[in-house]
Amino acid sequence: MYSALSEGEVQTRVVDLAPLVRRIAHHMMAALPASVELDDLIQSGMMGLLDAARRYQTTQGAQFETYAVQRIRGAMLDGLRQCDWVPRAVRRSLRRVEGMISRLEQQNGRAPSETELAEALGMGLGEYQRLLQDARGYQIVSYEDFGTEHDDPFVERYSAGPDSDPLKMLEDRKLREALVEAIEELPEREKLVMSLYYEQELNLREIGEVLGVSESRVCQIHTQSIARLRARLRVVA
Repeated sequence: MYSALSEGEVQTRVVDLAPLVRRIAHHMMAALPASVELDDLIQSGMMGLLDAARRYQTTQGAQFETYAVQRIRGAMLDGLRQCDWVPRAVRRSLRRVEGMISRLEQQNGRAPSETELAEALGMGLGEYQRLLQDARGYQIVSYEDFGTEHDDPFVERYSAGPDSDPLKMLEDRKLREALVEAIEELPEREKLVMSLYYEQELNLREIGEVLGVSESRVCQIHTQSIARLRARLRVVA
């Protein structure tokens, strides 16, 4: 039998896990542009934490903190998507990058280098790297981006009905397997950056210290990694 938390238990959990919200927010800020306010991110996260505490069922299996982390991150991402801080011109350019990644991978049977991508796009290497830097924060995936003007949005094609939770799409076996495979096929340096950021939860400055490069260079590597993954998942979708 499912049992919800009492209002007193809800408030206690929110107070106890408030530091967790700040920690998650600071970690996410490392990959977001300066225009994003930390306080706004924390506010969204606190709303997610409160929602988690009120929805949590004591017998649903998952530990509350594990469940809360998912809700906190989800609330932060929702708030970020609503802001849509990436200029349209940059977004269009990143779509070109993703398309070129797919084209060169099919043509050469391997992941293209930065130099190859820049040349194929008619850019100098420095210009291409500045584009990656300007697109900092583009890694927050917008489900609508997986559709085209002539196609249904990706999320609609992977949802069973109007009441489906979009996050369930991420649990789709085919998509998860494709994502794991795509990560494994990233160039070694990009794979290391992804591991340090998402698994070890280091921020970009700390990753830069590990790699011996600047924080802005880590940002470029991270953005390109996401572009490669998005290009691969478009094919799966």
